[in-house]
Amino acid sequence: MTGSTLLLLGSALYTALVCWRVFGERQDTVRERGRESAKCQTTGCQMVQADNAQVWDSSAGTLAVLADGIGRSNTGMVCAQIAVDTVLDLYEPYQGLNEPAYFFKTSFHEASKRIQRTIGERRGGASLGAVFMDGGYLHYAVAGDVRIALMRGEELIPLSKGQTLDVLAEQAFQQGKISRQDAVWSMDEKRVWNYLGQDGFHEIEVCDPPVRMKRGDKILLMSKGIFDVLSWREIEDILLDPAPIQELADRIVLEADRKEGMDKENGSVILIQGMEA
Repeated sequence: MTGSTLLLLGSALYTALVCWRVFGERQDTVRERGRESAKCQTTGCQMVQADNAQVWDSSAGTLAVLADGIGRSNTGMVCAQIAVDTVLDLYEPYQGLNEPAYFFKTSFHEASKRIQRTIGERRGGASLGAVFMDGGYLHYAVAGDVRIALMRGEELIPLSKGQTLDVLAEQAFQQGKISRQDAVWSMDEKRVWNYLGQDGFHEIEVCDPPVRMKRGDKILLMSKGIFDVLSWREIEDILLDPAPIQELADRIVLEADRKEGMDKENGSVILIQGMEA
């Protein structure tokens, strides 16, 4: 079966399984293992929704996965679907996940290989963020540019840094590899330097040590169409409201949709209320 045929089949299957709205795709709140989760998506100013967001709860714990597809036409959509499906497929057999960091590394690399096999010579891939919660602890991993944050009390705390050139430059400066001036010049460069599906896929960003959860904490995963459009303060102000978690996710996306004068990317939000710690 050719790469072109696989892309067409993947696109058709994805369209058949998922119902999209112009201003966001909503999933009813899921309540499992003492946690609530919600998601909402928007196409932004794009014609195709190339984000994929899923939350899966099992005896091992809660796994949330958000992929931001890269590529023209349906390529990005298919890449995001492959990324999410791979991680969830590999997670499904687990009754307990003792080494989340190892799971993230192996599943992300497998997803990258599957994307490459599917798209062939086409240019495409996916940024991917994942959060695993169990036993009162949070673990996360990121490849590319998906943001993960923790809302604790009245403060929205960034957890992931992302794998963009400005972050790479900052790390190189801290390690003494480049000058301060070179680092400053790179601060406006937001291109992704590592993502699933690229040749020479690099190591991923992994949470170390895990985050100890507290009652009332909220975990936020978001793609570029949200964090590039809304300020940290705007998102924080929404999450301060004690409204139901699905309403909060919807409001974040609605606020991003209301912004004018921008060429907005697809935007996705996964919001998890951790209540068991």
